Amino acid sequence: MSLEYWFTFPIGVVIATIAMASGVEGATFFTPLFIIGLGLPTEVAVGTGLITEAFGFSSGLYAYVRKGLIDYQLGGRLLLVTIPLALLGTWLAKSIPGDVLKGILGVGLFAIAVSFLRSPKPAAIAVLDQDIETHQDSHPQTCITDATNATYCYTIAHPTEGRILAGLGALFLGMVSTGLGEMNGYFLMQRCRVPSKVAVATSVFIVAITALTASIGHVVQFAHAGDDTLTTVLSLVIFTAPGVLIGAQFGSIVANRLPHHLLERSMGILFVLVGAILLGEITLHHRAIALAWLQNLGCLV
Repeated sequence: MSLEYWFTFPIGVVIATIAMASGVEGATFFTPLFIIGLGLPTEVAVGTGLITEAFGFSSGLYAYVRKGLIDYQLGGRLLLVTIPLALLGTWLAKSIPGDVLKGILGVGLFAIAVSFLRSPKPAAIAVLDQDIETHQDSHPQTCITDATNATYCYTIAHPTEGRILAGLGALFLGMVSTGLGEMNGYFLMQRCRVPSKVAVATSVFIVAITALTASIGHVVQFAHAGDDTLTTVLSLVIFTAPGVLIGAQFGSIVANRLPHHLLERSMGILFVLVGAILLGEITLHHRAIALAWLQNLGCLV
């Protein structure tokens, strides 16, 4: 290990603060940073981003456990789908060319940007929560009482659709380090009819455990790849891991002081720019290859 990546510690604090405040998976920031800023191979950047995210989400998960807002029964049913598909994603990532992975990540960032730019305002979420409470069954499937003695009762709708969406998100999480949190956010609130506070806490629970599992899969692959790759990953994680553990605690403070809707809009614009840079790099790379091929062909002729 080396100390050359020391600067990723303060960057990790900032990214984790923004990620926890906005509800975005940390690897959504870290993976493009490692690709564009550090020039790491895409598969190494994806795995390192997931390992870093696992640390950050563990800190956020602890806070939601204390609040008593997690629906463990629902989370457990979705984990039965997300864990194996995330591992499948990590296995697929090693056989997919780096530029293809980078392209998938770029397109995914555009999709995430659209979801943030079109996300419902706080007033709309409040109306959705009120609608869930008003139209709940006389015998709700689940009732959760949090640490403040507030009770949330609801009946889960569209469970099969939820498993499909969560599984798809987990597959992309394993391949390109992002996608599950965004899929869960849509499913749990808008389709599953779970109250927003419980939906967010349960999503963090699912993403944290799935990301941890996928990151272990990537670590095994790094160990098999050779000492240089594993050394690079460890040299990054020794700085990013403590950074995200600290930043995750700041995230809750920032979330209470900044308008969430404004934060989401800002993240949407940022992801459009980063996605465009990733796709632009691929275009320029393949253009350079095509020009070199044409030049060689001209010399042969």
